[in-house]
Amino acid sequence: MGAGRKTQTFTLHERTPYSSPTGNSSVTSRNLRKVDLGGVIFGCKHSTMRECLFKQLFGLPTQHYSYVRNILPGLPLFLFNYSDRKLHGIFEAASPGQMNINPYGWTTDGSERTFYPAQVRIHIRMQCEALLEDQFRPIISDNYYTQSHFWFELDHAQTSRLISLFSSSAVPPSTSAQQNTAKWRSMFKPVPTLETRQEGEVLKAPPSDVGFTNSYETNAEWGSSCVPPSLDEETQPLEAHIEVEAEAEEKNEEELVYLKLQQLSLNRGCSNSATVDDGEDNVPFVTSDGHLEDGCSLGQMVFEENEDISISPSDVPSIVAQLMQGMKDLKASHLEQVQKISFLELKLAESEIEIHQLNDRCKMLESTSNHSMEPVDEPTMESNLPLDSSLDDLIYLAGGFDGVSWLSALDSYSPSLDVMKPLRPMSSIRSYASVAKLNGELYIFGGGNGIEWYNTVESYNPLSNQWTVHPSLRAGKGSLAGATINDKIFAIGGGNGVECFSEVELFDAEIGRWISTQSMLHKRFAPAAAELNGVLYVVGGYDGKDYLKSAERFDPREYSWTRLESMNTRRGCHSLAVMNGNLYASGGYDGTKMVSSVEIFDPRIGSWRMGDPMNHSRGYSAPAVIGESIYVIGGVKDDKGIVDTVECYKEGHGWQITNLKAVGKRCFFSAIVL
Repeated sequence: MGAGRKTQTFTLHERTPYSSPTGNSSVTSRNLRKVDLGGVIFGCKHSTMRECLFKQLFGLPTQHYSYVRNILPGLPLFLFNYSDRKLHGIFEAASPGQMNINPYGWTTDGSERTFYPAQVRIHIRMQCEALLEDQFRPIISDNYYTQSHFWFELDHAQTSRLISLFSSSAVPPSTSAQQNTAKWRSMFKPVPTLETRQEGEVLKAPPSDVGFTNSYETNAEWGSSCVPPSLDEETQPLEAHIEVEAEAEEKNEEELVYLKLQQLSLNRGCSNSATVDDGEDNVPFVTSDGHLEDGCSLGQMVFEENEDISISPSDVPSIVAQLMQGMKDLKASHLEQVQKISFLELKLAESEIEIHQLNDRCKMLESTSNHSMEPVDEPTMESNLPLDSSLDDLIYLAGGFDGVSWLSALDSYSPSLDVMKPLRPMSSIRSYASVAKLNGELYIFGGGNGIEWYNTVESYNPLSNQWTVHPSLRAGKGSLAGATINDKIFAIGGGNGVECFSEVELFDAEIGRWISTQSMLHKRFAPAAAELNGVLYVVGGYDGKDYLKSAERFDPREYSWTRLESMNTRRGCHSLAVMNGNLYASGGYDGTKMVSSVEIFDPRIGSWRMGDPMNHSRGYSAPAVIGESIYVIGGVKDDKGIVDTVECYKEGHGWQITNLKAVGKRCFFSAIVL
């Protein structure tokens, strides 16, 4: 029993490197009531700590959800590193404790579901030096249930004493952090706030400062630290040391398999076997002749009770090769199963939409065939089930910022059901990017992470739930526009934080690379673009000095740009949608404020007219057209808060604020209907 239990404990610890290393659920928590919960310690290792801080997300295995669900925003949190047994803080919860905020967190490539689904988003409350275990152990001594393992729940007294101890070693903001923030602020002039704008003063600024620069400032909406901890290593005393140690800790697969052989030999049959402490990295060393430090040979492993299988050191490489091949086969099989499950989940969501459609149609038919019944009213704009819903109702939302974290997430959203479904995330955080569709896939290109602009390109296949990397843009850029014409993707304008671009690149899948094409007539940072009747239209933006009213179009048959009639309002970071043969330019930033106005361009007469305004001023929102409706999702308000409403437009009805809530707060993201 003892050996078997030890093997189970070791397997669990390898699978969940910062859970309580025991299979007995009775010791995973203190079961404090919500009112008695003063704080929570989460765990990590060197290999997972960087992701915890970078994504501003802590997580634990499922069995810990019994108390993670009691976490409310503002609750103090701490992070314990099992690798060096240091406690880091002070953090605080930025969201309630939930299951699967990021279903793919702490996985190598997003090919499997997370082992740590009990999650909470976090801020840094105060940057402090890490505490050694000898320093914090006396405070939480009652939580230790073994020599090296403790419960993660803290009562109010313990939390108060830990905060006091951490506060005595608070780290002041570094000079490098101030320089880094100043560098980004100097790239463009900031968007004026209501408090700083002088009467009669007209200030101009590109919309990028609403996110990359001003979002770093202390603001209740944007987070509690001056510079997001996930974005600048030089400003992170909590994680500055991680990379070196993490690199030293990395091992190739062969070394990992060899290590497991050593541990298996200890657990199963060495005459002088030593116990394995699940919280420690005290694995005995194997000498070059295949012997352990205690003199036990690998050939002395016992794989079954009363049956020894001797293995000579010369046999180890072939065994390792067989085990590695078996691991590869298992991974391939697992990936295939994940793909099948993802495909079935997508089909299930589509089936649910179709069922709702059929139910609505049945009600309509019943109402028309039975005159004694009251007629069924047509759903209003506030309804979650618009009549024009179809199997193609899914809107794909990629990246952006949710008020707490910069996102690598991809989600599918159904307005008819008001349901968000997380999909395979992108390879990195990506905001201020652009999207286009080609051959049934979503292509996302450019954008950035708050520190650098990307030239990278990747595409998502909704049937396989897989991302594919493609050739990069010729230069890194963000706040660019994108559209597809004649099976070619156009990346239009944008900027790199120093200059604004008029350049246009196109991607031809047959050639397999991006090539330069005819530049626009104007430099345009944060423009909006759309395809209509095989012609590319680009509207507004920022040229480095002013916001633009101008618009131009590119006809691939003429291979040239033509100036169009200008809009009535200057706009940048606005949205552009195509419906019923017209272009709808909505919202955006005019150089002094976010606007709610909407202008409509009719290409048949070549002029703009004013349309019904939206109910809210917003920029950096995302438009999506479904049937006869335009949805405008999220964005940034004039006071730099994030809009959490969805507005819907129908001709003859104007703009209506819907009661759709599943998207929540989101801005600087990309959206598309495939």
